Amino acid sequence: MKPARIRRHLRVIAPVTALALLADPSRASMASATTATTATTATTATTGQAYPTARAPSSALASSAPPSALVDRARPGARANRTAPCPSPGRAGVTVVLVHGAWAGTSSWSGEVASLQRAGHAVRAVANPLRDLATDAASVADFLKTIPGPIVLVGHSYGGSVITNAAVGVPAVKALVYVDAAAPDTGETTGQLSGTGSALGADPGSLYDKVAYPGAPQGAAELYLKRDVFTRSFASDLPEDTAARLWASQRPASTRAFMAPSKGVAWRTIPSWYFISTGDRIITPGAQRFMARRARSTVTEFRGGSHLTLVSHPDAVTSVIESALCSVR
Repeated sequence: MKPARIRRHLRVIAPVTALALLADPSRASMASATTATTATTATTATTGQAYPTARAPSSALASSAPPSALVDRARPGARANRTAPCPSPGRAGVTVVLVHGAWAGTSSWSGEVASLQRAGHAVRAVANPLRDLATDAASVADFLKTIPGPIVLVGHSYGGSVITNAAVGVPAVKALVYVDAAAPDTGETTGQLSGTGSALGADPGSLYDKVAYPGAPQGAAELYLKRDVFTRSFASDLPEDTAARLWASQRPASTRAFMAPSKGVAWRTIPSWYFISTGDRIITPGAQRFMARRARSTVTEFRGGSHLTLVSHPDAVTSVIESALCSVR
C-alpha cells in the first residue's frame, strides 16, 4: 500500500486518561467498551466474550475524567504522531522485535520486516511457542536479553499478552506496540478479552479442531481454527486463496495459552502504541479501545482491515511501529 492510501485509512487518537474499575478489583475480568465516536461522548461498558473456551463476566467501568477528555481524535486521515524527526536508521541501535499471535507464525510479519529493513531499521521476528502464557513470555524475554541496545517490542493478537509479560524486568524495552492485540492486566486471561460480538464467542465445537499433544497438562489441547472461521472472520479482508493458504499453514495454539492468567503488566511503566482495525472480528475494536485507554496508549485506528491487517496492509502497521521508534532517543 502506498503512503497516500495509508493516510486515508488511518486516524490517530492521542493518549487518554485510564478508565477505573468500579467492580471489585480482585475480579480479573474486563468488559469490552463501546467507545465514543466523538470527543464529547462518554464511554460505556459491555460484556466480554471468552476467547476460546470460557465466558468472561461483565465489569462496570467508569471514566476518571470528564467525557470531553475521554477521546481526543485527530482529523481523519492523519498519520501516527511524529512531533520530531526520527534518529537516522541504525544510529540509536534500536531493534524492533515482532511477536506473532495464535494461528500464525513469524512469516505473518513478512511485510513489516521488509518495510523496516528498507528503511534501515534492525528487526527480528521471534517464534512464539503458543503453549502457555508464562512459558511463552519467558521464551520471548530470554530472546530479548540477547539483543544489545534499546528495543521496540511489538505483539499481534495473543502476542500482545506475551509482550505484556515478557517486557517486565527487561529494561532494554523502551516501547510497546499492540497490533489488533490483547493487553491484559494482572490476573486476566487472553480468553477474557475478545469482546462482545467476537467471532470467538460462538460454540467452541463450531470454531476449532481440537488435537492432543505430547506432555499437555491435563485437559489441555491444541486448537486449530476451522477453515470457515479462519477465512471469514480471522482473515476476512484477504483474498480467498490467500486466506485458504494461511489457514492450511496455521500454527495451533494450546488452550493453556488462552486461559493462563497474566502476571506481568509492562504497559504500566513502558509507553505503548495501539493499532486497531475497525474490521477486526476476533478481538473487537471496542475491547481493544478499552485496553488502549487503560494502558494510556497512543492509538491509531485503521478503517476496515481484519484480524490480519498486519498481512493485508503491512505498511499501515509499519507506520505505527515507526512512530514508536521515533520515541526512542
